[in-house]
Amino acid sequence: MTTLSPNEAALLRAIEPGQTLELGELAAASGLREAQAQSAAESLTAHGYFSREEQVTSRLLLSPEGLEQATHGVAELLIRKNVQDAGGRAPIKVAQTVSVLDKAAVGSAFGGLKKAGLLVAERGEVSIKDDPAWAVHEGREALLRAVAAAGEAGLPLEQVPAAQQADLEERLGGKRKKGLFLQEDTRLRSYTLSASGAARRAELGEARPQAARLTADMLKDGSWREVEFRALNVANPPLTPCGRRNPYRAYLDLVKRKLLSLGFEEMTGSVVEPEYWNTDALFLPQFHPAREIHDVYFVRDAASGGDCFAEEIEGGVEPVASEHEGHGASGSRGWNYDFDRQRTKRLVLRSQGTVLSARWLRKLKLPGKHFAMARCFRYDEVDATHAPDFFQVEGIVCSETTSFRHLLGLLRLFAQEVARADEVKFVPAYFPFTEPSVEVHMKHPRLGWIELGGAGIFRPEVTHPHGITAPVIAWGLGLDRMAMVALGIDDIRHLFTNNLPDGLASLRRASAAR
Repeated sequence: MTTLSPNEAALLRAIEPGQTLELGELAAASGLREAQAQSAAESLTAHGYFSREEQVTSRLLLSPEGLEQATHGVAELLIRKNVQDAGGRAPIKVAQTVSVLDKAAVGSAFGGLKKAGLLVAERGEVSIKDDPAWAVHEGREALLRAVAAAGEAGLPLEQVPAAQQADLEERLGGKRKKGLFLQEDTRLRSYTLSASGAARRAELGEARPQAARLTADMLKDGSWREVEFRALNVANPPLTPCGRRNPYRAYLDLVKRKLLSLGFEEMTGSVVEPEYWNTDALFLPQFHPAREIHDVYFVRDAASGGDCFAEEIEGGVEPVASEHEGHGASGSRGWNYDFDRQRTKRLVLRSQGTVLSARWLRKLKLPGKHFAMARCFRYDEVDATHAPDFFQVEGIVCSETTSFRHLLGLLRLFAQEVARADEVKFVPAYFPFTEPSVEVHMKHPRLGWIELGGAGIFRPEVTHPHGITAPVIAWGLGLDRMAMVALGIDDIRHLFTNNLPDGLASLRRASAAR
């Protein structure tokens, strides 16, 4: 007969034969927390004492961008209104003047209308084409307002009109996609007592107080007869492992010692950075698709929180802004847009180790070589080679004689000596802050070729604002992926496992490396 835990016994006593209860009702009837009830209910289901049914309900919510357009209007319709107010024909700049919405959203909407043929551009002006396709945008605005009116409860997905289904799928956001709408699925689990469960319930009898140990007082007053003792496994007691340094921690220490022994100086910094250092100083435009390759986590009250960095970045904003706008010291044409100086203060979790290189350019002395082992954060989907937080080894070398060939040599040294990769290859790449740029790939014994990281020579737009005219080679490599090869791991999540048997092989490899 299966031995039941106290929580499992409490659930069996709480449900009547033939009765079906949802998880929340089952938890309330048994006096358990919902998490405890779910664990016990799943165990009873596995033993055949419960049968389980699941029902999935979906509801629509609004993203911050969706709430903005629900409040002020859909970007496409606001553009149409601008042209209509101008008499049916307006300059492009007038048509795009929608101050209540984000500039990127307005630019995307404008481009979509032109592609669909709803706006006709000629000689710097646009006119509206009368077309039934405008109904899609009008329907989207109605749906946005309906979801906003539903509040936190959201709008049930089945209430979305059939005419808006196709547009909804296109505007639906997700883990890696930004959108106006968000879909939230709720699973409702309900449990029914099976025939074998009813028989086991009848054998339980009345509930008695639980006790984990027999005490002298219980023997004296006879109260041991009134309690139910929890089952103890005295034949196979739990293993108590000895303490030892985590194999990944040991690997990180090894990498740091190697770099210090090569004469590199360490760069350090906070995991919270203003956008100025994380992206602006690296010549990533504020409203350019290239910025989307760094999906960042914003800190609460990020718009105003950067005042704590104001003194640190004082005097550096204008040279960087000039490079973006196209009249900086490097002579570059820049990105040709109006740089938002206030946006530089928004706080984010650093998305790349290169932010530390950008900081050190201001204090760099020639010749110089620096490195950092930075923990970074990106909104990423977890799999065997990706995680939302990860370590990068970042570095810069600057001198009058530094060249791209030196960079390739360093990258090969990292791949072979630090990652211990047998096969390495270089692939041309694009990064907004380096030119030329390169990606390093190494061959994992089981996963095949995986990207190790990116590198290149900093563009003049990055170095000239800090008074540096000498070439600066820079790289940012994924330490987690390097450790996968060096420690013989085929899943990045195993680097942080608390399952010691699974980590023994890695522990031996790390110990050998030391």
